[in-house]
Amino acid sequence: MAADKALTADRRPALLENLTLWQRVYEYLREEIISERLQPGTELQEVALSEELGVSRGPIREAIGRLAAEGLVTVRPRRGALVRSLSKDEFLELYQVREALEMMAVRLAVPKLQAGDLGELEELIGIMGRHAERGEVAEFFEANVAFHARLFEASGNERLQELYGQLVGQMGRYRMRSLTLRGNLQRSVAEHSAILRAAKHGDADRAAHLMSEHIRVPQRRLQALTDDELAAAEAGAPGVPA
Repeated sequence: MAADKALTADRRPALLENLTLWQRVYEYLREEIISERLQPGTELQEVALSEELGVSRGPIREAIGRLAAEGLVTVRPRRGALVRSLSKDEFLELYQVREALEMMAVRLAVPKLQAGDLGELEELIGIMGRHAERGEVAEFFEANVAFHARLFEASGNERLQELYGQLVGQMGRYRMRSLTLRGNLQRSVAEHSAILRAAKHGDADRAAHLMSEHIRVPQRRLQALTDDELAAAEAGAPGVPA
């Protein structure tokens, strides 16, 4: 990381001002990892980070410990920490856990959805559709993430939301894998629309089943690929987020 990425007042979001020092370091490093500015395999050395971020080694160590607990870094005794890289099998396991969490969120959310919630979800699908027509993958991805996050929020289960947030943190930096595995944008829009139709009818089981099928699309493709084929796919054609 360059020195100009330090936690200076003109760089860090206002939200971080209310956090403790180690939390500010944690949020900063987490964003660097998820955005892939820190690539898998990058070393996180306490001394270097302390100098670059202008903080003591204590907050650095605590932040790295939190990142390790989330599975974003690997701590090596007496050798520092590394940004983690996920294997095909590990990525598949995350998809399987995500499927279970999303199905539970849908089942909890559907009976609680109000007209305003349904309208917001429909608006997000409309946004996805417009970005799909224009081939705007990054923008589509953001609307897609918001759709799924809204269902978790509507579930009313804070612990479920917390678990999902941790999962998204681990999977989020592998957007290209998800994009490559998904298929095409229009199919994803159609799948989201089907989930919402079931939700509007109050059919939680149907909506959960459709969500499961939606998330299994990249799972099935992932299972069929070797690690080398997946790496080649990541470097190749664009796809669509789950």
